[in-house]
Amino acid sequence: MKKALVVFSGGQDSSTCLYYAVKNYDAVYTIGFKYGQRHEIELKCRQEFLEALKSFDKEAKDKLIEDKVVDMMALKTLTNSALTKESGEYVMDEKNSLPTSFVPGRNLIFLCYAASYAYSVGADTIISGVGQADYSGYPDCRESTLKAMETAINLGMESNIKLLSPLMHLTKGETFKLAYDLGGDDFVRMIVEKTHTCYEGSHDVLHAWGYGCGECPSCLLRKRGYEDYLKLRGKL
Repeated sequence: MKKALVVFSGGQDSSTCLYYAVKNYDAVYTIGFKYGQRHEIELKCRQEFLEALKSFDKEAKDKLIEDKVVDMMALKTLTNSALTKESGEYVMDEKNSLPTSFVPGRNLIFLCYAASYAYSVGADTIISGVGQADYSGYPDCRESTLKAMETAINLGMESNIKLLSPLMHLTKGETFKLAYDLGGDDFVRMIVEKTHTCYEGSHDVLHAWGYGCGECPSCLLRKRGYEDYLKLRGKL
């Protein structure tokens, strides 16, 4: 039996990867993290998306085995990221040439927790939605980082766990296209309506591309990606 563990936040990318896992594995586990993120609404969205996916596809209902949410609020006290503050601008930090939304070590820590869980349930693949094609400049989203983490995890646990990132070389538009390939227009609509990406946590206005403030870097990337997706499908 092929088992996979998905690092699932409730955002567009990890939600797409979740359905990818359902389509390609026999049993799927999910793990999420509460780390004081300003857009904590994504934790609510991830639960709603899980239930929506089970209703959308019977195969998902049968294959989604267990979900865990790990409390990592201590991370908020260790970093100065704008993503874990109640307010603050999302701009480039001139000191280290990284966006102020960067949470140092976040994805590395997530993968360590995920590896422990995967080892315990016998999952030989960990799937995450990180990517470097049009990413925000985060070093822990790079393919080289994921390969190094895979090596460290397997050395540290004497295991053979694979870290898989289906979106690593996809643009945001191509990620929307993957969602379409997985489940057609109905699944794309579910991605638009049931996931959350906005850094500000704004979930009041539903745009054509999804909920959000429409101004933060994450919203602008998602908006541009949706427009690119429509072009890919010849609808714009």
